[in-house]
Amino acid sequence: MDPVSERLRARHPQRIDLSLDRMKALCAALGDPQLRLPPVIHVAGTNGKGSTVSMIRAIAEAAGLKVHAYTSPHLVRFNERIRLAGTLIEDDQLNAILDRIEAVSGEATVFESTTAAAFVAMSETPADLAIIEVGLGGVLDATNVIERPLLSVIAPVDYDHAEFLGTDLAGIAAEKAGVLKPGAPGVIARQQEVAMAAIERAAQVVHAPLTVMGVDFDAWAERGGLAFQDQERFLDLPAPGLAGAHQIDNAGVAIAAALELDLPEAAIAEGLKAVRWPARLQRISVGPYGEAARAADAELWLDGGHNPHAARALAMFLAERQARAPRPLALICGMLANKDAGGFFAALKDSHATVFTVGFDGAAADPAALAAVARGHGLAATPAGSVDEALKLALRLGAGRVGICGSLYLAGEVLGASRETWPH
Repeated sequence: MDPVSERLRARHPQRIDLSLDRMKALCAALGDPQLRLPPVIHVAGTNGKGSTVSMIRAIAEAAGLKVHAYTSPHLVRFNERIRLAGTLIEDDQLNAILDRIEAVSGEATVFESTTAAAFVAMSETPADLAIIEVGLGGVLDATNVIERPLLSVIAPVDYDHAEFLGTDLAGIAAEKAGVLKPGAPGVIARQQEVAMAAIERAAQVVHAPLTVMGVDFDAWAERGGLAFQDQERFLDLPAPGLAGAHQIDNAGVAIAAALELDLPEAAIAEGLKAVRWPARLQRISVGPYGEAARAADAELWLDGGHNPHAARALAMFLAERQARAPRPLALICGMLANKDAGGFFAALKDSHATVFTVGFDGAAADPAALAAVARGHGLAATPAGSVDEALKLALRLGAGRVGICGSLYLAGEVLGASRETWPH
């Protein structure tokens, strides 16, 4: 664990307690920094939030804007959560702000304190735009003290965090739609019908005009690039620099948001090419794991998706890659114990991958129990003591394509193994 994360865990409650009362009190004690941010794009949803944030940021930066970004969780270092005018926050600045927060924070949770730190840092650093990612849900998320965003974005809504958001998709969508604010436009990703209906009801209550993918605009892969069309224009653009067919939809949402900001087509094209977002179908070729795979002439991919929706995107990516260039496939999987492992492996059952299950620091599922779930969905699965052991086993058995998947915490351990792979 990095020093900032250790500090936060030692001094603040680690619980998740969805409420805005403590956050409002904390912000008031700090002078309400959330009211002094640059224009805000507030991004909610279940899957694709981080990728969408990264694409909007890349496009805005290509247009010459200075952009703040707040995302979670981090992978290796806490600093990854707060990007100030394009650069990760420095330790000295972050610790000085945490000193101020700890002087007034009372019972604020870790996420409330880190969100307040982001707001303070962003309010005190000049920029043209701030992109804020919701942590969990929407209505009662700590970021939702933002009263009037320039734009609200809702990425695809699906099942996750059932212990906090429940298992009713309409209810989950209504919670996510809490980022919609009176009069502020909303850009909405392609949604399941029941989720879209809930979002539309929430938008009507606050009179937020919506621009909806599949209705007002769309995007699709075409001739190795990306085609985007709305009611006013057709854009022929490069494919996004993030792997996976699902990133076409994420790019479509980012483009629609960029057009709401009147950013030029040239910046949209440049941003799509330049975008990077670690642990989302990231090809690993350096560091100890990348070098081991390269020495065996194997591909190594890292993906932090941890729910059935994300597993379906991973399965589609692997199927397309296997169809183009078949190779023996292995998956190294670790998951938090509270995640839907059955739904995750159900989405991957047709991959015919050999699965190795592993643990990681934190509340990880037991590898033997996880392997049993995978076997229950027809996958050959074996528990292993570590990622290193699992990768050696997979390569020894002839795997030519290996995916490490199931958790951003696992992805963080993989990236943290070498400074060459640290996010920056």
